[in-house]
Amino acid sequence: MVTLPEVQAALGRIRDRIYLSPCARSETLSRLSGAEAYLKLENLQMTGAYKERGALNKLLLLSEADRARGLIAASAGNHAQGVAYHGGRLGLATTIVMPETTPIMKVANTRAHGARIVLHGANYDEAYSEARRLERTEGLTFVHPFDDPQVIAGQGTIGLELLDQVPDLDAVLVPVGGGGLISGVAVALKERRPGLKVIGVEAEAIPCMKAAVEAGQLVTLQASSTLADGIAVKRAGELTFEHVQRYVDEIVTVSEEEIASAILYLLEKEKAVAEGAGAVSVAALMNRKARGLDGRRVACVISGGNIDVNLIARIIERGLVKDGRLVRISVALLDKPGQLAVVSTLIAGCRANVIEVHHTRAFASRFGGTTLQLTLETRGTEHVDEILAALRAEGYTVEQLGI
Repeated sequence: MVTLPEVQAALGRIRDRIYLSPCARSETLSRLSGAEAYLKLENLQMTGAYKERGALNKLLLLSEADRARGLIAASAGNHAQGVAYHGGRLGLATTIVMPETTPIMKVANTRAHGARIVLHGANYDEAYSEARRLERTEGLTFVHPFDDPQVIAGQGTIGLELLDQVPDLDAVLVPVGGGGLISGVAVALKERRPGLKVIGVEAEAIPCMKAAVEAGQLVTLQASSTLADGIAVKRAGELTFEHVQRYVDEIVTVSEEEIASAILYLLEKEKAVAEGAGAVSVAALMNRKARGLDGRRVACVISGGNIDVNLIARIIERGLVKDGRLVRISVALLDKPGQLAVVSTLIAGCRANVIEVHHTRAFASRFGGTTLQLTLETRGTEHVDEILAALRAEGYTVEQLGI
């Protein structure tokens, strides 16, 4: 088990090479969640994620012989960049094995730090297997992304910073994949403040740590696609599982729609860019997934911001749909001139914006009729109800369409 002195030593070791990320109080999130909410912005690290803390601590503790052999790591992106960036600063050769599905931006950024990139497999676990094979065949030094005591100690430095930044903190929400982050943070917090609540947050699509805790042993899940690709791990670490069992109070999960909505919220309200894995803590707080946080001082760790720009638009649209700010409706019309203009005028009167129009006769509900499908930009669900009511008041048959 990692100890508090080891985490404290890690902070002393890496302090001058790591950005002290802010932990700002959020008025908006506090109102939404009922808690006094703070955001620990690890997305502002040089590599865009907290992972470089653990990677740097590990590299600084390697022997000269291990450094000389060169480094290898497996990662969906953030650990890769941490190892590549700090390995490069220390003059070490690095090889990173990444899943073929890794966002292009993460691959490009890792390569820009001077690493040799090997794309292999459909998910982290397949990339991990290939990295261990290359470790053996090429005689490289493997740097594990989470199941390593020195990596865990490095990640735990976030916990020590939180205690200084929010002295009266009551709870922390921490993203969970393999468990390295929450293990280190929990050690730092619980050893200093045993009553402080540590809550893990996983993607509902692949909750490996929650499944392990419920089963009382490590569980291997089926691979699953999720917006939170950075925490999409099929099996938690052995060492991290021990830490979670001892220190973590609760693990909750969030859906894909909730993650998308949290990403949108952070962009729009907090002016913060977060990847899916980085936004799960906010998603959990916004949707009140954890018990007993009303009125408490709660910090959300925003663990990373390395999101592919090509994905942002789709995520934003998904979040807008969930919030009722983007809606599709179907209106049954008589097939005669002027009907489209009448409907458009009614919608304009409700101050909604028409994004897309699809007009069809073939799928009309009755002969001699036509169906108009509209995509509208609205202010939210109440505004949608207002639009539907206005159309129905004029005798139109209207249906709100799902995703």
